[in-house]
Amino acid sequence: MINTAFGLSNNYKQIETRYDAANQLLWTILAQGSTIPNYNGEICDELTNHHKEIEHSAGVLGYEDEVHHIKYSVLASKRKDVFSLGGPLTHIRELAKARNREALQYYALKALNVLVQRTFRFNVPSIINISLVQGLTLGAGLESALTSDIIIAEKQSKLGFPEIAFNMFPGMGAYSLLARKVGNKIADKMILGGSIYSAEECYDMGVVDILADEGEGESKLYEWIRQNRNSSNGFLACQKSKNRVNPITEEELIDITQIWLDAAMKLTDRDLRMMERFIGSQQKLYGAIANKDQSMPSNVLELRRAG
Repeated sequence: MINTAFGLSNNYKQIETRYDAANQLLWTILAQGSTIPNYNGEICDELTNHHKEIEHSAGVLGYEDEVHHIKYSVLASKRKDVFSLGGPLTHIRELAKARNREALQYYALKALNVLVQRTFRFNVPSIINISLVQGLTLGAGLESALTSDIIIAEKQSKLGFPEIAFNMFPGMGAYSLLARKVGNKIADKMILGGSIYSAEECYDMGVVDILADEGEGESKLYEWIRQNRNSSNGFLACQKSKNRVNPITEEELIDITQIWLDAAMKLTDRDLRMMERFIGSQQKLYGAIANKDQSMPSNVLELRRAG
């Protein structure tokens, strides 16, 4: 049974939450039907509040005098062709152009907090995090997916960090999370190269853990849960061991965000024009989604070669 009434709020505008009691699985769904699917300030606030509820519950939910536990937390998108386009570039560009470091830092730390909460399992060490990627996943969208123990991606998905196209880099955890998962060499390649990769390429590089055919991502998710039901304790212990061997700290993530802010303050007019072109590509893509056009405009994938 999947229900929305297990003691967690669902009164949000840009996310939906559901709990699958049979599988002890909490769905956190990015549901931005009336806006460009990115990590804008409002969705960051909603995710922060949602994550705090998980933390305060200690992963225990009550429903009709029954006690339920959150064993798996799954991050997914309601759209099946876009997971997330990343940060709110229009807002970031305006603040960078105005050299408004204080306002940009306010947004950056707000966005980082969402990733920190998920990276550290909402301070509930018994939860296994899973990301289900079904579509275009860029910048902060890929950063958020990387906060999980397991990334499942459908084959039609495209993933990457295009920020280098406008002389920036993903500063809310990308390098920390990616380097620990696949090593510095691949992290450098993905972040400095700016290419958009297929899900199969990401699977070959180790960024994606489970590859699914289009439309089969959810089935693969439940298949993985069934196959690992009797070994989930060992799996989680292994993940914790990885974190102990190569720990990631909130201090590290905050320091890198400050580097991101320094870089934003140095953007030139040319860099800002390139960002504007990328914003235009996002707007075209959003229009295509609104019209139920499943194709991905080529300029989104090829912008890194422009100029």
